[in-house]
Amino acid sequence: MIGRTKEIAILEDASQTDRPEMIAVIGRRRVGKTYLIRSFFEDQIDFEMVGLKDGNNERQLRNFVFSLEEVTGRVLAAAEMPTDWLGAFHLLRKHLESLSEDKKKVVFIDELPWAANPRSDFFTGLSYFWNSYGSKTNVVFIICGSATAWMIKKVINNKGGLHNRVTRKIILRPFSLAETEAYFQSRQISFNHYQLVQLYMTMGGIPHYLDQVVGGKTAIQNIDSICFSQEGLLRTEFDNLYSSLFTHPERYEKIVAILATTWRGMSRKEIVKLSGFTDGGGITTILQELEQSGFITAYVPFQKKKKNTLYRLTDNYSLFYLKFIKPLPPSLDGSWITLSQTQSWKSWSGYAFENICLQHIDKIKAKLGIAGIQSQGFSFLAKGTDELEGTQIDLLIDRADNAISLCEIKFYNDHFLLSKKEAEGIRKKRTLFRQFSRTKKQIFVVLITTYGSLKSKHSLGLIDNEVRMEDLF
Repeated sequence: MIGRTKEIAILEDASQTDRPEMIAVIGRRRVGKTYLIRSFFEDQIDFEMVGLKDGNNERQLRNFVFSLEEVTGRVLAAAEMPTDWLGAFHLLRKHLESLSEDKKKVVFIDELPWAANPRSDFFTGLSYFWNSYGSKTNVVFIICGSATAWMIKKVINNKGGLHNRVTRKIILRPFSLAETEAYFQSRQISFNHYQLVQLYMTMGGIPHYLDQVVGGKTAIQNIDSICFSQEGLLRTEFDNLYSSLFTHPERYEKIVAILATTWRGMSRKEIVKLSGFTDGGGITTILQELEQSGFITAYVPFQKKKKNTLYRLTDNYSLFYLKFIKPLPPSLDGSWITLSQTQSWKSWSGYAFENICLQHIDKIKAKLGIAGIQSQGFSFLAKGTDELEGTQIDLLIDRADNAISLCEIKFYNDHFLLSKKEAEGIRKKRTLFRQFSRTKKQIFVVLITTYGSLKSKHSLGLIDNEVRMEDLF
């Protein structure tokens, strides 16, 4: 298995204790939650059920019965059929009680949000099972779901019979760049770092998306077939992605589409105005759930207060889809080979690479030698005044060693040569930042590029540190 060392350690520890364990596994669709659990426990799972998307309560119960019959090898008699979840979990208890006590029993409920639909009494049955049996038995009960916000609210922060019952939590995140490289290597597919970054810009580190990539083709060729052909998985994945996670996906998609129109992020007030939604609790819930699900990032700009929070779309695939795939007529194939040569791509790629840098800020800190120093990453945006010109900075790292790393991020297909105009722009940013922030800290200018930069008279005395694409792996 690629990566997942922390997650595997949690599962190993839970499987070796002599006490009951309830583990909540959350993470977005296609990130590999089911694969992780099945790969780790293999044939040790004593009961497994996968919730049915859009299934009513009757069908969910029938699904439960079919799953139970599969592991027991016995067809239930008509009189044994459960009419509610209390009865269903009573049958599960009887099944587990019939098994040997020599090993820890393992129960796996996958896609719980689909099984526990609003009109069911699922949590009544689950609470009965856990409080009357599970909490007193040597069992590992794994609850898994792609609807991250739902899982946090209904399971982890449950206020009813499951309050404080979750003993461990696993938040499964997309692969990093290094894990993506290792994943392809495990499949005997070799890409250089520039090709890998292009793929990552498009689909992020989502294992199921990466599984569509084939060897012997460039990143551009793979993106062309996966995203722009009629048969490509990511041509239509967007609607499936949001509808699988949210009850009213069109509202979430609208917010995401609005955020995709700007690189700097938007305030709540701006989002309300552009969306046409009322400024009530609904918009708060949507933003919170999009953030918890990993689609957007909320951040407070440098020296600003929480009320100045900006929201930024940071999901790689959503950004790519809304920029390049959605505008295509449904009946036509696109051509990434053509699109990737346009000015629109150059503008988008700069932002997408900036996104990757923010997702790998720990690697940047390590390269700068400040991994052990307390620090925090910010963006910086200052509107112009009568006295000062406005400015925007991609990334600031405010450090506890009385210094600030001012990062300039450039995506380029070769070694980067800083021009006189660009050097003057960086100097101006540094000066304006010091004037706006009034900081007394030492400011180090960091240049983050793909292949590194060529030394020139314009970079001498200006660039203090350099981070290359390879340092992000």
